[in-house]
Formats: sequence, structure tokens, C-alpha cells
Amino acid sequence: MSLIKTSYGRRSFLKTSALAGGGMVIGFSWLASCKPSPEEIANLPKEWFEINGFLKIGDNGMATIMSPNPEIGQNVKTSMPMIVAEELDIAWNNVIVEQAPLNTKIYTNQLAGGSQSIRQGWDGLRMAGATARHMLKQAAAQKWEVPLEEITTENGVIHHKKSDQSLGYGEVASLAATLEVPKEVALKELDEFSIIGTATRNVDGKKIVTGKPLFGIDQYKEGMLIAMIVHPPAFGMKLKSFDASEVKKMHGIKDVFSIKTYEDGFNKSMFDADAFPELVVVVGNSTWEVMNAKKALKTSWEPFEDYEDVFANFSGDGTFSKSVPAGAENTESHMEKMEELSTKLAKEVRKDGDPEKAFKKAAKIIERSYTAPFLAHNTMEPMNFYADVTADKAVLSGPIQTPEFMEKSVAARIGLPLEKIDLQMTRQGGGFGRRLYGHFVVEAAAISQKMKSPIKLVYTREDDMTFGNYRPAYHARYRAALDENNNIIGFHVRAGGIPESPLFANRFPAGAIDNYLAESWEIASNISVGAFRAPRSNFIAGAEQSFLDEVAEAMGKDPFDFRLELLERATTNPVGEKNDYDAKRYAGVLELVREKSNWSPESTNNTYRGVSAYFCHNSYVANVLEMVMEKETPVVKKVYCAVDCGIVVNPIAATNMVEGGTVDGIGHAMYSGLTFKDGKPIQTNFDRYRMIRHKEAPKEIEVHFVQNKEHPTGLGEPPFPPIMGALANALYKATGQRHYNQPYITQKKVVS
Repeated sequence: MSLIKTSYGRRSFLKTSALAGGGMVIGFSWLASCKPSPEEIANLPKEWFEINGFLKIGDNGMATIMSPNPEIGQNVKTSMPMIVAEELDIAWNNVIVEQAPLNTKIYTNQLAGGSQSIRQGWDGLRMAGATARHMLKQAAAQKWEVPLEEITTENGVIHHKKSDQSLGYGEVASLAATLEVPKEVALKELDEFSIIGTATRNVDGKKIVTGKPLFGIDQYKEGMLIAMIVHPPAFGMKLKSFDASEVKKMHGIKDVFSIKTYEDGFNKSMFDADAFPELVVVVGNSTWEVMNAKKALKTSWEPFEDYEDVFANFSGDGTFSKSVPAGAENTESHMEKMEELSTKLAKEVRKDGDPEKAFKKAAKIIERSYTAPFLAHNTMEPMNFYADVTADKAVLSGPIQTPEFMEKSVAARIGLPLEKIDLQMTRQGGGFGRRLYGHFVVEAAAISQKMKSPIKLVYTREDDMTFGNYRPAYHARYRAALDENNNIIGFHVRAGGIPESPLFANRFPAGAIDNYLAESWEIASNISVGAFRAPRSNFIAGAEQSFLDEVAEAMGKDPFDFRLELLERATTNPVGEKNDYDAKRYAGVLELVREKSNWSPESTNNTYRGVSAYFCHNSYVANVLEMVMEKETPVVKKVYCAVDCGIVVNPIAATNMVEGGTVDGIGHAMYSGLTFKDGKPIQTNFDRYRMIRHKEAPKEIEVHFVQNKEHPTGLGEPPFPPIMGALANALYKATGQRHYNQPYITQKKVVS
């Protein structure tokens, strides 16, 4: 057993003996959970003593875990409670887990983003279960008057083998609740795990497939009105006027008015990003009536002037500003500006050796440019939120990745103290970063306050797709210098985007090449952007891995061998001290996927292969993608994935995330793109915005995890970026054509 100090936990652990039915409650800050339907579990305790944010053990030995973290499809509602149950040493079928309300006094990091839930919660979750188990053992030792070290547990039963005595957790829960929380507890050794590492089904799975009301958009409250918004038709514009006189006469319409989501001078968090701060709102009895009223509404818009938007940093200890230029932007001019900047000197971010000299003396220089368009998140469930604001309190409920931040924004916007805001979390029909930005939560609160009525704000798909907070547009120019023996002697990347750069200067192949230069540039824009699954990595990985294949080909080397040689250099004699990846683990996924795919660079049976690997969110993923040509159309036949994300808590959930990220990456790289004409998004729904279809998904995805004892790392995002490079490299093998501009199939052009 290993010992872990509970000094942090002693501040967040609470205990009580005041359970009506007897039992123990231990609160902890790092939970997210699962909730098997209580009615499906027999022999419930007679009464649960409900305290938000606590582990509860009933008088019959059952345990309930309250979850503070949002569930957006990453399956933390199953995986995180498994960690607690493992250290508690209780049978999984005796665990109930429920969604906790937002409570910043008890919990920290009530956020879904950055693929950090399991990684950041690992120690705290284990400690929560282990501390409860220790106190239960201590209570049994007192009851039996035997030494604590002679007590063992198994599946919720306490044993004293010397006296052949056993009892269930519930039989000593009340006594355990009176004991002091220990200063340190023994955690299980990794080889003692019996729950962690076992395939465990999604606890909400049955409810999802049977259509139970789990999601925000499912919500219905008596007396609730429906609200929808009308925003400017183009970026760079603001509201001038509107005429609602006729619309207000339409059947079922209650009111039409304008609101400012954030008043002038509002102190914004970084998740209050909002391209259209003033909106027209239509409120009525039903969705259909409000949608018809929106169509009939007469509005007028005008250009705005340049301005600066100021946001608080994530940590709240400072601010950053964003320049928002005036004007109507176009995709064609975007491409021209990015291409121009890619040829000019830019901000130097990292420099190793003497890259200028290396390129001057090079026998051969390989130079390629790569681009990617703006992308809309297109979650299956459009933005929506319920709000009921009165003079005394505000109750809000819906899908949001950043509830802790949005609670504060709502309080500031409607002028109520924070303790009067009750923000409840529902399951979310997709997030991908879009629901980090909660302007729609603030809008719902402001509308309810104005109407003095409970409302549900609903975005149409068109509202959602044209409101902004997109994945930025990107451009990267790569150069490699080879000597007369085809050895690589220099590497240069100059990358930028609208309005941010995708560059990660300290990632591979930095650290593996003597002469290395990384430069960055940006172009300001009034098109609002935000985090998109694996931010920045979602472009730069595909560009980098495509370029490395071209360099390997020019050197006459197998693409695996070339990457592994670079990683060997980064392992044995790294260049620089800022390299943010572990070269051995990086090489490990490449070696594993080469083995599992039985790699051969040559085409066999008309099957063409591409390889790629990437590190992000503390994890490593490598792919081999197999493609065939059917009637001159590329078809992805199979993808092999090797993943090093440390200890895999739930193999089913982990495999699902890898499969989902793989399909998502192929779809966006192959088909998706958002273009603009005079500031207006051309693609407003799925008739023009191309998503991957079922028949275009890989016919098979084979997932392999590196077996190690590293603490768990990110997994929701890491499988997404590298597959794009494997796809591009396979396309080259299949068609003889290199693909530099995403989307690869739907050609990049502006549709009028």
C-alpha cells in the first residue's frame, strides 16, 4: 500500500453522524459521477441524508456519490465514480451517483474542458474512497476490539479473519462517522485494482437510447415561455433599429424587445466571448409561434467601429484585451492576407542553433504551406438554457461547460448576489468547446428578468451556426533543410491564423533537430473564435505530420523510421530544455501502432496507408489509416490507434472517445469548412456545411492502449488532431496528390 497525505483533503472532507437512517457522509472536492437509476437498485436505505457534494454510505452499506462536474459525453459520469468505488472497496452495483448542484464553496474545477477531469481528479477521488474505507475499518476495529491492522475489506464487507468475523459497511457507518478524519490514508497498489481498468457501461446509456429527458433542451416547466434571439446577419454589424409592431400582433407572441447581453463596462470572464452584444428577442408561447415571428420581424443593421474587448484571465488574476476591427470580412481576402504574412519575418518564439546558416548551406530545401478554414462546433444539441429570475433569486438550468464562471456572470448581469443564483447542470448533447462560452446563459437570465416569467431560450441551428466562437482559420509554412547526404540539418515553421496562431513551438520536432526556428503571427478579426476540440492542435498536428511525411520521402526513408530516429535523438541527446513532450512515450505509441498494423509503406491489395502521431493534453496518440479507392472515391477502410494516456480507468469509455475523436477528425479534415462573404457566414445549416456521414466513417477502428503505471492524462481531445495527418498521408498514397488545404474533398471556395 502507498500512503498519501490528506492535508488538502482535511479542508474539504466533512463528516457527520446526524444521518436520519444512520450512516456516514464524507465530502470531497474532486468528483464527477454516474447515476444508475435508483429505482433499478433494490434494497435502498430507508432514508438518505442529502448533503450536496458528499460521499454517503447508507445504513445498508450502499454508497451515493454526488457529481460536481458537467457531463458532455466524455463519460466521466461513469469513470470518475469508478475511482472512488475502487478505493472505497465496494461492489460497483452498490453505488449510486447523482449530479451535484454548482457549489463553489465545496468544489473546485466545476468545468468540462481541456481533457483534464480524470487527470486532475485522480488523487482526490482515490483519497475520498480510501479515507472512507479507513474510517469504516477503524470503526469495525473498535466494535470488535481488535487491532486496526488486522482488518481487511472486500466488496463492501469488513473482515477480521483471526476471529472469523464479518460485517457490512452499513453496520458500522454511524460509528465511523464519529471518528476523526485520518491525517494520511493507505491507497491501493495499482495491481490491486479490481474496478479501475474494467469495462463498465455508461450508466446513462439506457436513458439516452430510450429518450429520457436528460438534456437541457428536454426541459419543460409549467408556465414557461419560449424565447429566441435575432442577431446581426453579418460580423462587423450591430443593431440599428427594428419594427415589432406587426409581430407583436401574431398569435402566441408575448413581447419583442432588444437586450444587451453584457452592459457597457461589464467585467467579462474569458468565457463571456460574444460577437453580437445587442440582440432582438422574441418571446412567445411555443417554439413554432416564435420561429414564425422571427421570420416576420423587420430589422435594420449598421456597421460598428473598431473597439477593444477586455476579458479576465482564466485564473482571474489579470486581464487581456482583444482588438475587434470594423469592416466586413471575406474568406478570399483572409486567404490572401494569411499567405502574405506566411512569407514575411514574424515573431520569433523559439530558436535553436543557427537555422539561417543551415538553410544557406542546404543542398535541398523542402517548403510547403498548409491551411484550414473556420469551423463551427455544430453540437447535436443547439445552445439553450432555462431561466426563472425573480426579485429574490434566479434559478437556471441547462447545458454549460463552465457553470462556475457563468454563475458569476449571471449574478453580475442581473444584479443579484451570487448566493441567490442557483445554476443547475444538465447532461449536454455535445460541447467540443462551444459550451465553454456561456453568453446564452446570461441572455436567458436577462430575458427572464425582463419578462418577469420563466423562459427557455432556444437557438435554432441557423442561430447556432452563425453566432461565432468558431475554430479559427489557420496557415502554416514549413521548411526543411537537407544536406548532400539527405540528412536533415534545419527545420523552420512559421504559423499563424485569424485571429490566433496555432503554433506550439516546444513540441516535436523541436528538441530533435540542431537548427530549429519557430515563428508566429496573427491577424485581428471581428469574427469571434473560441476553443474547438484540441485547440490549435486540431490544425497544426495534421500540417506537421503531413510535412514530416514529405521530408521522409525526400530523404528516402520510411515515415516510421524517420520519426523514430528524430525521437531517439530527442531521447538521448535533446536540443534545448523547453521540450514539452516525453520522447520515449512518443516513440512508444509509434512502435505500438507499427506492430499492431503490421506496417508496410507499400500498397497491398489496393490498400493505401498513412501514418501520423501527436502529443497534446498530456497524452500521445499514433495512427495508421488504411484507405481504398472505390469508383475514384477514397474510402477509409480501417484505422489503427495506439494511445498512451496513462492508466485507463474505463476501457469502454476510453475506446469510445478514441473512436469518436477519430471519426470527428476525419470528417472535419475531409469535408467541413465555414466561409464568409461581406462578413456573412455562407454556411448556415447542414445543407451547405458538410459533415461526415455514416457511410464515410471508417469501417473499422482498432484501439490499443499502452500499458503503464503513469497517472491518467487527457483523452477527450488527443485522438482528434493526429488522424488528420494520417488521412492526408494516405490520400497521397491513394491518389498521388498531396493535400495542403482543408477540407480535402469539398473544395475551398466562396459560395455566393
